[in-house]
Amino acid sequence: MKSARSTVVVLCAGTALILAVLYGPILMAIVTAFVPIRGGVFQWDQVSIVAFESISGDIVDALKLTLIVGFVASTIALAISTGIALYCAPGTGLGRKFIEFLIFLPFVMPPIITGLALLISFREADVPRSLLTVLVGHITILLAIAYRTIVTRLREMGASLVEASLDLGASRLQTFWWVVLPNLKPALMASFVLCFALSFDETMVTLLLTGGQSTFPVRLWGMMRLGFSPSISALVVYILAISTVLSLFLIRLFIPARSNAAA
Repeated sequence: MKSARSTVVVLCAGTALILAVLYGPILMAIVTAFVPIRGGVFQWDQVSIVAFESISGDIVDALKLTLIVGFVASTIALAISTGIALYCAPGTGLGRKFIEFLIFLPFVMPPIITGLALLISFREADVPRSLLTVLVGHITILLAIAYRTIVTRLREMGASLVEASLDLGASRLQTFWWVVLPNLKPALMASFVLCFALSFDETMVTLLLTGGQSTFPVRLWGMMRLGFSPSISALVVYILAISTVLSLFLIRLFIPARSNAAA
């Protein structure tokens, strides 16, 4: 009995430590967005929202640019991956395996290697660094995530539905639109969310390929080099709030569909 209680205490202490390591920095960022620190001491009598008001327009522009890049790159990666997945899902020939190898290679390599390879390629092709090169870099990395999610769903779906649709007289376009696409909808939405999150967070490849315009992670990295600022904590609070709302929306969107399907 005593041994069982000791085990429970140790497990609870370990869980508390893990939770503190995971969520402690987030909680600290939220607190420092409202409470200033001087000499390593929290000034609890000076709670304010000054940090939110000090966010400059350059940071907002960088955030807007990041959202645009993430949306465009995720959409293009999703379209390309869907086409490749439709080709590769039915078989496992040598050519299809080679295509999968090409898709996954940039993703499994260290980001600095992928970024340098793209940078050298653009330089040899005399393509200046710009927002276009950043988009290409993001799409190159996002293809693997989108492809893996979509091709897994296609293989789970099997070929029987497609064959039945074709046998009943539907064209390939009609089969894709009315049979394949509805079954791919959850995978497409999940792929887009994952791709957008990765694009939003990507720093190394963006840093190597960006031109005169900076995305939000690159801008934030530059701010951190000059020293910690309360406005950084305010940005963290904004991003956490947006991420939480989007997560709750997606949970609300997906869970009822699964529950109805199970019923």
